[in-house]
Amino acid sequence: MKQMSYKLAGLAIAVAMLTGGVVPVSTQTTVPGIDKPVVVVTGEITGTANWTSNNYYVLRGAVFVNDGATLNIAAGTRVIGEAGSVGTLVVLRGGRLNAIGTRTAPIVFTSDQAVGNRARGDWGGLIINGRAPVNLEGGEGAGEGDTGVYGGTNPNDSSGTMRYVRVEFAGVEFSPDNELNGIAFQGVGRGGSYEYIQVHMNRDDALEWFGGTADIKYAVASNAADDSFDWTFGWSGRAQFIAITQRGDDADNGIEADNNEFNNNLLPRSNPQIYNITLCGDSDRVEGPEGPRGANFRRGTAFTMRNFLVTGFKSVGFQLSDASTTAQVSNGTSQMGSGVAWGMPTNMHSSVVPFITSGQFPNIRLGATDAQVGISMTGCADHENPGFQPSGVATLAGGQITPIQPPNDGFFEAVSFIGAVPPSPADNWMTGWTAFPQR
Repeated sequence: MKQMSYKLAGLAIAVAMLTGGVVPVSTQTTVPGIDKPVVVVTGEITGTANWTSNNYYVLRGAVFVNDGATLNIAAGTRVIGEAGSVGTLVVLRGGRLNAIGTRTAPIVFTSDQAVGNRARGDWGGLIINGRAPVNLEGGEGAGEGDTGVYGGTNPNDSSGTMRYVRVEFAGVEFSPDNELNGIAFQGVGRGGSYEYIQVHMNRDDALEWFGGTADIKYAVASNAADDSFDWTFGWSGRAQFIAITQRGDDADNGIEADNNEFNNNLLPRSNPQIYNITLCGDSDRVEGPEGPRGANFRRGTAFTMRNFLVTGFKSVGFQLSDASTTAQVSNGTSQMGSGVAWGMPTNMHSSVVPFITSGQFPNIRLGATDAQVGISMTGCADHENPGFQPSGVATLAGGQITPIQPPNDGFFEAVSFIGAVPPSPADNWMTGWTAFPQR
């Protein structure tokens, strides 16, 4: 997570909006060589708007789903962010986005550049604002890039539903260290539903939570140029079946986790529950030297992380970075268990090791090679076709690493494996709707 200059980012969005027009406009046109009518959308969405797969939808500038408005996007619809105007979709507090695709007909948010010329940061991204609690002064925050006010007092707030959605080549850069995330969940509540989500080739973080209580399940973060999975400002949601793969040309942490950078002990404290996650770094340096840590827990965050696989990062698997974060482990708030970390210069930072050896972090196996830990996960860092289905220790057949069952609370699913994806021959939930183009 990079700290942004809000004024500069806001200016960039404002210029983009002026480029596309701030008056609500939806213009349908026929473009030679394009197989569907093109609908250019600018400004604000009020009332109810329905986007279907009969058209292509072009985001020209920042498009806002207003308070009280609902945007429904049907399965198979393609939404295109216009590069020249910083096309971005922003759901304001009280607005709803229902983007409901299917495994065979996902909804795709993508670049307007030609295949082969697409790149990270071609367009803005997707920002969702809600009224759930955040640990900021006054209980509210201002979104990065002037993307709306977020936060409030309703943990059950709903901003809509997303299912089988892919966001690719987003995260426009306004200036160095000043980009948008692929999907930013800003004070989003648990009343919504987010499942089968992929963010691919984003310039900044792939998925980031700014406080709130939103949950996510079956998610893929691939080839992000910064962090893949990021939280701050009091996020306390739940996550299960999370697959992360990095590309060493430009990457930071698999997970970057904060409570509040200005006051590490502000409440509500960041404290998500994460079950069944795979973090795969790019260890071979062919693409580049970046991607240092699997997970960097810092600035007072708490966490629960269970049933994990982590491998391939350039420096370290898991790290507790400061005393305020370690304190959450010492007092029993943070929990970790049933996982394997292998194939890295340091699988667990020295701040983590005492909690493993004391038994507070149980059933964790560390090693240098696949053979040492009894696992094989070939190709999870294959950029164009990553393979997350493991064999060996990740199954119950050998009885080696037994998964910890998550709470039976209506969100989590009971599991018989560790990592994000079940071992073959079980169904791979990533098949059919994810894609990993590099350009």
